Amino acid sequence: MAAHAFKKAVVGGGKWVTEECKKSFMEMKWKKVHRYIVFKFVDDKSLSLTVDKVGGPGESYDDLAAALPRDDCRYALFDFDFVTVDNCRKSKILFIAWAPAESRIRAKMLYATSKEGLRRALDGIHYEVQATDPAEMGIDVIKDRVAK
Repeated sequence: MAAHAFKKAVVGGGKWVTEECKKSFMEMKWKKVHRYIVFKFVDDKSLSLTVDKVGGPGESYDDLAAALPRDDCRYALFDFDFVTVDNCRKSKILFIAWAPAESRIRAKMLYATSKEGLRRALDGIHYEVQATDPAEMGIDVIKDRVAK
């Protein structure tokens, strides 16, 4: 695919986001079936995003972090439960753009250029974190982001 056509397809509204991805997101958002969802592209050439892994309601943020590959890019959503300073229980959906240093340049470019299209396709994401190593998406970083 030519570079111009690729950019137009990826940025142009997230049509490459499969129904499976949208369905899993809605199950997370409304039914609380998943604690996290990890998405990946089928390959570098196709513009088809699919669900790579899901975590059940009892899984933790550490389980999500362990589910991300150390040498390839992914998108992830995490349903983060927390208590506010007013002692109110809340839940917010966190979007993680995972691009470790060990991943291929082509994969980093694909995930970087398609991120906004995915966010538009999945309405209801509250916070975003971009991470290249586990420390950049540690639970303290997440708590700090949500507290603001």
